[in-house]
Amino acid sequence: MITDLMYEVEPWSLRETELNLDVLPQSESVFALSNGHIGWRGNLDEGEPHGLPGSYLNGVHELHPLPYAEAGYGYPESGQTVINVTNGKIIRLLVDDEPFDLRYGQLRSHERVLDLRTGLLHRTCEWTSPAGSTVRVRSTRLVSFTQRAVAAISYEVEAVDSEVRIVIQSELVANEQLPDAGADPRTSAALESPLQAEETYASGTRLRLVHSTRRSALRVGAAADHVVTGPEPTTTECESDDDIARLTVTSVLSPGKTLRVDKLVAYGWSSTRSLPAVSDQVDAALAGAASVGWAGLAEEQRGYLDDFWQCADVEVDGDEGIQQAVRFALFHVLQAGARAEQRGIPAKGLTGSGYDGHAFWDTEAFVLPLLTYASPGAVAQALRWRQSTLPAARERAQQLGLQGAAFPWRTIDGSECSAYWPAGAAAFHVNAGIADAVVGYLDATHDAEFERDCAVELLVETARLWRSLGHHDSHGAFHIDGVTGPDEYSAVVDDNTYTNLMARANLVAAAGIVEAHADKASELGVDEEESAAWRDAADAMNIPYNSELRVHEQDAGFTRHQRWDFERTRPDQYPLLLHFPYFDIYRKQVIKQADLVLAMYKCSSYFDAEHKARNFAYYEPLTVRDSSLSACCQAVIAVETGHLRLAYDYLTEAARIDLEDLEHNTRDGLHIASLAGAWMVLVAGFGGMRHGWDRLEFSPRLPEEIRRLAFTMQFRGRHLRVEITATTATYSVSSGDPLEIHHYGDRVTVHGGAPEARAIPAVEASPTPEYPPGRRPNAAGHRR
Repeated sequence: MITDLMYEVEPWSLRETELNLDVLPQSESVFALSNGHIGWRGNLDEGEPHGLPGSYLNGVHELHPLPYAEAGYGYPESGQTVINVTNGKIIRLLVDDEPFDLRYGQLRSHERVLDLRTGLLHRTCEWTSPAGSTVRVRSTRLVSFTQRAVAAISYEVEAVDSEVRIVIQSELVANEQLPDAGADPRTSAALESPLQAEETYASGTRLRLVHSTRRSALRVGAAADHVVTGPEPTTTECESDDDIARLTVTSVLSPGKTLRVDKLVAYGWSSTRSLPAVSDQVDAALAGAASVGWAGLAEEQRGYLDDFWQCADVEVDGDEGIQQAVRFALFHVLQAGARAEQRGIPAKGLTGSGYDGHAFWDTEAFVLPLLTYASPGAVAQALRWRQSTLPAARERAQQLGLQGAAFPWRTIDGSECSAYWPAGAAAFHVNAGIADAVVGYLDATHDAEFERDCAVELLVETARLWRSLGHHDSHGAFHIDGVTGPDEYSAVVDDNTYTNLMARANLVAAAGIVEAHADKASELGVDEEESAAWRDAADAMNIPYNSELRVHEQDAGFTRHQRWDFERTRPDQYPLLLHFPYFDIYRKQVIKQADLVLAMYKCSSYFDAEHKARNFAYYEPLTVRDSSLSACCQAVIAVETGHLRLAYDYLTEAARIDLEDLEHNTRDGLHIASLAGAWMVLVAGFGGMRHGWDRLEFSPRLPEEIRRLAFTMQFRGRHLRVEITATTATYSVSSGDPLEIHHYGDRVTVHGGAPEARAIPAVEASPTPEYPPGRRPNAAGHRR
């Protein structure tokens, strides 16, 4: 955990003013650059020291056998793990034959700055070698949003106080040695030297390596070209071998003189293309980058981000730390999905190898709702990826004796990779999350092409799963039994409220869309009888309720279970799953992460205000937040039920989870869904935004700690700006047709160039609900 604040609090950048090797792995995640296709961890240019080397291509993985003490029908046989592909970041430096290594000599200064407006990572340091020669090193790095296959580095060395001989080695390196991958030796074996050499090339200033994975049979290419600027004589030579290609640049610098190397790197991969085709692919990408050069790439990057921030920025007055954190969050969520282009968005993005690089339900539940209003094109691509995996999802459903499609709990290529079925395969709510993301995207964009080509099929196949998974009882009620909801401390339960309500919405949406696209529905084999069965199931969906306590049950019988003994649980025994057996956790009232509380947000119209308040008061003391996905959900409902200070504390936890390493695992990569959750708290929580059933509404209210909140969102071809103070909300659209919204239930029509201001009613103070002992919202280290 980061015990001291490492980063200066600035509105548009993340600045580290000294290098702390103890938390180097965490900073490598924080300073990671990505575009959704390529991911470069924030490793030092020289490669060492490092915490976790990381260069990733979305979708590139290796296979390994999954361990089972006892075999069982339907268990996935093969796991998938993201691999560290060819590292194009490395630029080694020798000063008078002394390697530039920050563990030796004297590091006089060191600063790294991630500029959120330009998308550039800057590094400046001054170092004196053990022999007494001092140099100043400046590097700037980017992963291009505009040229998807390209990343680049501008690297400069300056002699400070004496003449020095400089040698720069720019490399492509495959099969880097990695830290221990974990306790499972099969996983470790799969990650050790996963790439087999197929081609190596070095000529002039150009390098290229092509490899293939041993088991998953994916072909990966990487190429680099360079522009060298230095005093005469500056010489270059190149060489290559199976796992390394190197350009060596040599020069002599007098004080004040510089040697600069601009390095362009291109990546490509394929499961089907030939070796010559992949080589040509990366060479072509390199040519495209070279046509604009380093300066052109940097200019394109700034232009792309200018457009993004214009329609996605969130402004927070009153808390500088939250302002920085939410922009950091928006930047990294954009990086995770911007150019994924029909690939999944992993839980860690491409910032680290945590969770084996898998995508989970949190993509659709947390990340895509943000991108729907900030970068909607990325949402369409992510959902088209889900559509592309339908063959595997249909096969999985058939294996489980179900109809339609059973999407995987965790995956890279669309196949189920969860070896623990109670918290994996039984979590069918991932299907409803996908359907919910489809409906939300359609309503926000009116994308007719996507609706016909993608949405119909996804909604039909997910609805078919629910109809076959559930059943009508003798009284006609529809039940979905034996499933696991978002709370992974309650597994294989009957009638999970979140699952049932989300499934109900899925069934209704599917029935509606097949009516609108009868020809497409016919192609999929949907008839009137099937769509009527979906509506019947939705209308009869059972939602468990305890009439004595007057609360909705998380699942049938949950409120009857024995409560967890929180008083005897020490703070160091969280997360519970690492210290107590699952059989004990599963039979007690203890909640890992928001479940019914999430249902009250996602399916808000089902619950009235009285029940929201009563439910929140009941479930808050049971929720231990052993998942990073919980705080943001609790914050949204805390706002709605009048607990503004509690919501603010949860916002702090969600937003600064990686900047302060609150979960002690930022070294493995960032928590992309929690970062998206910070936006969710500000926009859906304090902004009170709800969107559904063709209606966009706001019920804003601010905590005392925030004086002003403003955000912009894309909606049906317009940019809607919402500005909130303690007493007033102002709505404006930049251009286009008038937009109808609702403010606290009242209809408001907003015309371009004519802002509409409305009063915010006072919030009645209410007692703060209890939370489990020792689980106070974690705002440690936060400063304003």
